[in-house]
Amino acid sequence: MRAFVVTAPGEGGVRDVASPTAGPGQVVIDVHRAGVCGTDVEFFTGEMQYLHEGHAAFPMRLGHEWMGVVSAIGEGVDSAWLGRRVTGDTMLGCGTCRRCLRGHQHVCEFRFEVGVRGGFPGALAEQLAMPATALHALPDEVDDTLGALVEPGGNALRSVWGANVHPGDRILVLGPGTIGLLVAKFAKAQGAEVHLMGRSERSLEFARTLGFDGVWSSEELPVLPFDAVVDASNAPSLPARAVELVEPGGRVVFVGLAGSPSLLDTRDVALRDVTAVGVLSASPGLAGTIEQYASGAVDPRGLVAGTVGLDGAAGVLAGVRPDRSGPGPKMHIDPRI
Repeated sequence: MRAFVVTAPGEGGVRDVASPTAGPGQVVIDVHRAGVCGTDVEFFTGEMQYLHEGHAAFPMRLGHEWMGVVSAIGEGVDSAWLGRRVTGDTMLGCGTCRRCLRGHQHVCEFRFEVGVRGGFPGALAEQLAMPATALHALPDEVDDTLGALVEPGGNALRSVWGANVHPGDRILVLGPGTIGLLVAKFAKAQGAEVHLMGRSERSLEFARTLGFDGVWSSEELPVLPFDAVVDASNAPSLPARAVELVEPGGRVVFVGLAGSPSLLDTRDVALRDVTAVGVLSASPGLAGTIEQYASGAVDPRGLVAGTVGLDGAAGVLAGVRPDRSGPGPKMHIDPRI
């Protein structure tokens, strides 16, 4: 089959590789759509921390935001999965350690991460092998575009849960990229007053078209009492700013990751009685995301700027926006093109 393989920082292309087979407990999925996210870009540039910590190594196959159709099943897998439209969990725990047994497989020390950690091949390919236990069926209401947005949506939904958003709350989201905009959409669906703060005028201009209560640059941000602040940026200075901006007694959620350490004075957290929440993965939020997409409560399809084939993956990872791309922050890959 054809797959996009990254061989070194800034180097990669479409290669012919062995097609996956469905071992016991596994399925093979024909990939219909895969999203490209900031983590994929960091791997392509060689900046991703996992490369320096030994959790990942080149050559590697990226792609952890995906959907497709089950085309083969292995021994012990329910035949009802065959032909189903599905997406799946990125975090694949060992299943036997204390964390996994407590339902925290997404932070298992020995976990694989699809297309990210431990050499588990990702979805920038015509086919993908997955354990059946990691699958989530997609209803007809969740089309291919939405299906490939379930994984980032799960991170965003968990961030809204972490912020403990209620109707009438005022929430500030730092960083109007894909995750930040999804957080804002889920928070708005919860009845919150939603504000975003960002740096890029292009991203701010797009965010202003989505109907939020306020979209601001750092200099323009008004002095308002924010019940919760979600840092969905990659700026090392913003975690501390988030604690400064939230109301005393409020909640701060950290879902964005900077490329360098962030300095945060924990005295500010304690003296302001702030609750801080970290979000690593979408795992506990995948089912809820599918439900909200299926009901129409949240519709993020407008965030996808365009879809290209595997041959366009290198350009997308290098930051090149194909001709006729829309204004949204997300690009999708369709291996069938």
